Amino acid sequence: MEKFCSIWKHTFWNGVGDDLHYRIIQGGHKSTWLSSFKTSSQRRLLTVVLQGAAGVGKTTLAKKWMLDWAQDHLPETLHSAFYLSCKELGRQGACTFAELLARKCPDAQEAGPQALAQGQKVLVVIDGFDELRVPSGSLIHDICGDWKEPKPVPVLLGSLLKRKLLPKATLLVTTRPEALGELRPLVEQPLLIEAEGFLEADRRGYFLRHFEQRDQALRAFRAMQDSPALFPMGAAPAVCWVVCTCLKGQLEKGEDPASTCRTPTSLFLRFLCGQCPPAAPGRGPAPRLPTALQALSLLAARGVWAQTSLFDGQDLGRLGVGESDLRPFLDGKVLQADADCEGCYAFLHLSVQQFLAALFYLLDGAGPGDAGGCGCAQDVGDVRALLSKEERLRNPSLTRVGHFLFGLANEERARELEATFGCRVSLDVRRELLRVTRARDWPFSSRADTRELMRCLYESQEEALVREALAPLAELALHLQSERDLVQASFCLRHSQALRGLSLQVEKGIFLENDRFWEPGTWAERSQQDHHALCRWTELCSVLSSNKNLALLEVSQSYLSHSSVRILCEQMTRVTCNLQKVVIKNVSPVHAYRDFCLALVGKKTLTHLILEGSIHCDSMLLLLLCEALKHRRCNLQYLRLGSCSDFTHQLNDFSLALKVNHSLKSLDLTASELGDEGVKLLCGNLRHPNCFLQWLSLENCHLTEVCCKELASTLMVNQRLTHLSLARNNLGDGGVRLLCEGLSYPECQLQTLVLSQCSITRCGCQHISDFLQGDSSLTHLDLSLNPIATGLWFLCEALKKPGCNLKCLGLCGCSLPSFCWQDLASALASNQRLEVLDLGQNSLGQSGITVLFEALKQRSSPLKRLRLRADESSAQTQKLLKEVRDSNPKLNIDCKAAQAASSFCEFPFFTPQDNFPVIY
Repeated sequence: MEKFCSIWKHTFWNGVGDDLHYRIIQGGHKSTWLSSFKTSSQRRLLTVVLQGAAGVGKTTLAKKWMLDWAQDHLPETLHSAFYLSCKELGRQGACTFAELLARKCPDAQEAGPQALAQGQKVLVVIDGFDELRVPSGSLIHDICGDWKEPKPVPVLLGSLLKRKLLPKATLLVTTRPEALGELRPLVEQPLLIEAEGFLEADRRGYFLRHFEQRDQALRAFRAMQDSPALFPMGAAPAVCWVVCTCLKGQLEKGEDPASTCRTPTSLFLRFLCGQCPPAAPGRGPAPRLPTALQALSLLAARGVWAQTSLFDGQDLGRLGVGESDLRPFLDGKVLQADADCEGCYAFLHLSVQQFLAALFYLLDGAGPGDAGGCGCAQDVGDVRALLSKEERLRNPSLTRVGHFLFGLANEERARELEATFGCRVSLDVRRELLRVTRARDWPFSSRADTRELMRCLYESQEEALVREALAPLAELALHLQSERDLVQASFCLRHSQALRGLSLQVEKGIFLENDRFWEPGTWAERSQQDHHALCRWTELCSVLSSNKNLALLEVSQSYLSHSSVRILCEQMTRVTCNLQKVVIKNVSPVHAYRDFCLALVGKKTLTHLILEGSIHCDSMLLLLLCEALKHRRCNLQYLRLGSCSDFTHQLNDFSLALKVNHSLKSLDLTASELGDEGVKLLCGNLRHPNCFLQWLSLENCHLTEVCCKELASTLMVNQRLTHLSLARNNLGDGGVRLLCEGLSYPECQLQTLVLSQCSITRCGCQHISDFLQGDSSLTHLDLSLNPIATGLWFLCEALKKPGCNLKCLGLCGCSLPSFCWQDLASALASNQRLEVLDLGQNSLGQSGITVLFEALKQRSSPLKRLRLRADESSAQTQKLLKEVRDSNPKLNIDCKAAQAASSFCEFPFFTPQDNFPVIY
């Protein structure tokens, strides 16, 4: 232990141990765990897992606690401590557990296995569990309890964690978060601690200690603080050292440090160029410098792909270089001798290794014997593999390499590299990056992946690259989780003029002015933080007025503030904002809906508006909406108000607005608490000659049979209404009878009727069949999720009649009996108009499928789409499917439709002629 203490006192980051912070995640409290960590009275076995990002001080904290343990000498107690570095042991061959401990602590041989196994004052530090390179899950299955049996080192460490070796010892494991999934099955009820590294105050203090002049220190600190991407990385002391080293020279020359801190790529590029000796006047870089840089980048790339950060002389030898060739990078601390493993090297920080790994893809002649430019060594994946979701899930370090690769694809940065190192930088990788982002199978498909794309493009800081990458995208869905996301998204959106649809989801915590749970004394800090966020938000929202092609905006599941709502609304009101369709769903604060409504009053370009969420008790919002509908410049065609409970109190005002407004064609009041009385009032307006509504949804509005007479009379009079949805209302057979009376009138022009889940039985089907056999205008009928059972016979009788005009019929989940399929087959054989039939969630059985398919073999059948539940793996079903498709190639049969879709026969929200992306 004396040797260990000596090494500890001379570590590179000597003096920062007291500034490193950690917090208990689960299993204990900071005030008590260290005392139990050191006392022999502790009863339960203790396994401590210290997790944290690369470079935040996990090893430093582990060694500090190990030193505390070693210096706590208790009488008559065996007191041993072992430090096992996984990145060092990963290079070691098979050995016994006794040999493993003896190499780390010769005293262990004297104590003997028995004494160590029973000793409760034995501490084993397993440092860098994430550096163990073993197949996933293998550590669980290969367990060894024999001290004398030679095993691979990972097996011995896994057995130690499973307490088959040293069962009473205290274990302290350090790891990065991405390896926790592999570690958790090996440890039982661990004390989980997160290493936080430098907090904001610690970073500020570090800068003040590094700079001689206070004003320079604070200016440098603010430059890093203003970078949402770089500032979190400052939790690692090494990154703070890099920032200080780079900015100190710039400030002494009177240069602005902001550009260096804009992105991690700009910082590490400046660091790499600044740490190498400047070229002599009139002469270029040292002759061997380009070769050394190429070798170093290949070394970094191989390490990233192999998920290792430690390299020995053999690794350098395979590159064709020695320590002398790498001397400029060793002197500049880019690469340094490892403190724990003699004769081995490691990069200053994982980010430095990832940066150099990205550089490998750009350097011509990426290493001796390796392909240049975008070419790769055998043990290094190409650009497509680097950016693939599968590889990034297996190896999270590749994500940061991808960011740096986009950052280095900047032409200006490429020229700086060439001038500093005398190397040739190929920008062929730029074309490859664009090919990957434009491919159909590109890895950026979900909201999370789109955020990743924004980060990559922002890292490039090149407008032309952003424009080219986003040119094919007509829509973007962004999930904003931090100020960093705001910065990156606003930069990318400014250069995406082809964008037509934008969806935003804003997480809680970005805007803080409405947060009433602030801790005392944090007002100034929170206020400054909110100011920064609002500035970033303003930049993002400006795309609404600067992009003339942007026509669709959705804001959903978002936590905003009064100021952020005001900023967004201000951009909406601008003349250059051409929004046509606006969707606001589940947004807080609740009064935000009023602001949005006010902003859209008189918006001539607006044609579609959806408001859903906290509007169920806002009567003022409904009054504002009525004013908007009455505005002379209102061109609104589609309006949806979701979950509006107070709507009945404003129906008179709303009715007046509908009489004045001549543009509104579609009204969706789904889940509004209209009730029968509310529908009666609404129907009075629908019968008015100035009502121009064509599409009406009253789904789930608490309607019963009582209101159906009013609806029927409306259908008799209103010749403009073509679509009516009454789904999820308890209308019953009596309500259907009344509706059919209105539908039977020759003046009724209704084409689509949705009655899914309306408690309709056999009797109701008889009423429907009667009016369908006349000269009805109805072409789309949805009866899904109604227990009609044998009522299908009545519908089949209607389908056989030449006067039935049905083109689409939904019977999903209607409890149809097996003996009815012959009737349906007979109806399909004679019907000449039905094009779409939904039989999903009904049990046809093999006999029913056979009967139906035999009828569908008729070439004269007009059916184009059929949904049903059938076992496609059945040989008989496959044979029938082939026969039907051969005889009727225009018919599309979906056998996997197991779920009901009440909208199967409905008009879509956006009709095909709109040509707008549907992103919600």
